[in-house]
Amino acid sequence: MQLTLAHLKRGERAIIIDVSSIHIPLKLLEMGCLPGNDVMLVQVAPFADPMYLNINGSHLAIRKETAMHILIEKID
Repeated sequence: MQLTLAHLKRGERAIIIDVSSIHIPLKLLEMGCLPGNDVMLVQVAPFADPMYLNINGSHLAIRKETAMHILIEKID
């Protein structure tokens, strides 16, 4: 099973592995959501959408639907 950003729990960190889906908006890529970057789940809004992330020091809120297309590898 491949892990995605949608699988992260609050406070967990990961490295982005792949974002090669057509479902990823270009704006997210421009804001640092790229392979090799460190990501941490800061908070989840009520009803689990959107997710508030820290990606290499930048804070982003993305929909869970989009997060399901971003592959990650968890950091212990």
